[in-house]
Amino acid sequence: MEKANWSSPVAGFIILGLSDHPGLEKMFFVLILLMYLVILLGNGVLILVTILDSRLHTPMYFFLGNLSFLDICYTTSSVPLVLDGFLTPRKIISFSACAVQMFFSFAMAGTECVLLGMMAFDRYVAICNPLRYPVVMSKAAYVPMAVSSWAIGGTASVVHTSLTIQLPFCGNNVINHLACEILAVLRLACVDISINVISMRVANVILLGVPVLFISISYVFIIATILRIPSAEGRRKAFSTCSAHFTVVVIFYGTLFFMYRKPKSKDSLEDNKEDLSDKLIPLFYGVVTPMLNPIIYSLRNKDVKSAVWNLMSQKCFTR
Repeated sequence: MEKANWSSPVAGFIILGLSDHPGLEKMFFVLILLMYLVILLGNGVLILVTILDSRLHTPMYFFLGNLSFLDICYTTSSVPLVLDGFLTPRKIISFSACAVQMFFSFAMAGTECVLLGMMAFDRYVAICNPLRYPVVMSKAAYVPMAVSSWAIGGTASVVHTSLTIQLPFCGNNVINHLACEILAVLRLACVDISINVISMRVANVILLGVPVLFISISYVFIIATILRIPSAEGRRKAFSTCSAHFTVVVIFYGTLFFMYRKPKSKDSLEDNKEDLSDKLIPLFYGVVTPMLNPIIYSLRNKDVKSAVWNLMSQKCFTR
């Protein structure tokens, strides 16, 4: 009846990673390491140019700098562990370290969901109400918008991580995943996880449903406004200002919806089975998406490309 009779404390977890597919480990180690370096370089350069180039001191690039910093934090919270797991079969991670990773991973993902919604509002005001843009998107507005994105993501992560680490684990400490992902850890609980499932569904609505609805409505107005522009050149310029954000939104939310569209119940978690695709899809979200973000914004944005070239030319002349 008492907890001591049916549960035992777990000091750490064993992460299986791709140990069931040893032929893929070295290939994915090299591939993910290269992607991680590209993430650090690409997002680091974006942060640098948005700080150093005065022409980029606008709300859109302020949000972009936050997005780049967020992508660096998210990948750094998980990728080094994943890489180490490829080299160390059945990687052991302490309970506290696993909890920290779960917190940062969920916090960064939740923050990015909200932040992309804020960026959609910025594009809506810029295209649909350009004359009011300096007033609506003043520093007194866009800084609190960014701060609130981080606060919402962090708060949601505290709730989910707290609910997860309070669960009893009945001796089974093998995580059949690449890292300490919340859904993978929930598979190890030996009690009913209905509260966790409900909280996950609420988070899906708040962090996925609401921002996507907000972004969709914003782009309905944006597209309607663009179509009313008489000249083809004007329509092209207007669409180019939001095409990068729209591309990032499609990639980011498309992957997230595929991952978390249906929180799994306790019954479906008991066998602790996971397909290879269930491991690789979160990896795609966690590595490929942050790698593509700076590439998309750089290729589709003349201001960013110009700022990068100016920064590179200044470094060359300095030498």
